[in-house]
Amino acid sequence: MAANHAVVVSGAPAALLGKALLVVLLMLAVGAVLGQLEVGFYSDSCPDAEDVVTAAVRDAAGNDPTILPALLRLQFHDCFVRGCDASVLIRRASNDSEENNRKNQGLRGQDVVDAAKAQLEDQCPGVVSCADILALAARDAIAMTGGPAFDVPTGRRDGLSSNLRDADALPDAGDPIDLLRSRFAAAGLNDRDLVLLTAAHTVGTTACFFVTDRLYNHRLPNGQRGADPAIPAAFVAELKARCAPGDFNTRLPLDRGSEAAFDDSILRNVKAGLAVIASDAALADSNATRAVVDAYLGPARRRFMRDFADAMVRMGSIGVITGEDGDGEVREVCSAFNG
Repeated sequence: MAANHAVVVSGAPAALLGKALLVVLLMLAVGAVLGQLEVGFYSDSCPDAEDVVTAAVRDAAGNDPTILPALLRLQFHDCFVRGCDASVLIRRASNDSEENNRKNQGLRGQDVVDAAKAQLEDQCPGVVSCADILALAARDAIAMTGGPAFDVPTGRRDGLSSNLRDADALPDAGDPIDLLRSRFAAAGLNDRDLVLLTAAHTVGTTACFFVTDRLYNHRLPNGQRGADPAIPAAFVAELKARCAPGDFNTRLPLDRGSEAAFDDSILRNVKAGLAVIASDAALADSNATRAVVDAYLGPARRRFMRDFADAMVRMGSIGVITGEDGDGEVREVCSAFNG
């Protein structure tokens, strides 16, 4: 990232100088937070940490390739609630932790993180956080589905709280574009990040549970309920053939025709009206996000993979806890707080 330089012009109005100073201070504050994460954070304290995580992801994918997009979803659902602190991994008998929120229905991949953590505790007890393992596992999952390989800054600590209602902040499959934009903005992400991170749906599947409202329960102008008229009729028929009324469990590809490969096909489907879930289709409902989609299908197409990786790094920096003297801990097991 290019360095930022402040230029002070002699004789500039005091108010202008004050605003310039405020901007500089804000940039320095942001830089200080992100600067506490660094690539290769464990190079001395646990040199094999990243290799252990990669091996755990590869082993899991060898048994079940569908675990790869699940790991990507797992990090997304962690970072948008209280920041990237592994709070989504906490499991309690009382069922009042984040993972029990309805928006986290169907989350998978926790066992992969647990397996990597167990190996790392044998090698480097109390060193590698669950939040970092989760971020590294998502990175590896992207590469193993044909997406970009990129470095993940590490140094996160694990959070000390996980509450059911906190996960209400998560973007939802049925959210309209204005709500999606506001949820991303609240996390410090912009419209470009929204489009890029939504494009992670280029791999993986979804349950009919997240689609049936678009097919059978969309409120029509006449007050009746039916299929979303924004969906092409032939695609409605195709989806209804897969998701009958009352069928919540059948799975179908999020990226029609290209669910196994990490590519820009999801954006072409969004533009053509062939997005499966409402939140993906919503990218076409705003001039701002539609322009980003169009750019990545045109002049910016060659930058898609690189920009997606950059967006993942930005998302992975949301609300991180860093520093030995700060809040948080390095959990002994990822599913429970220490002692």
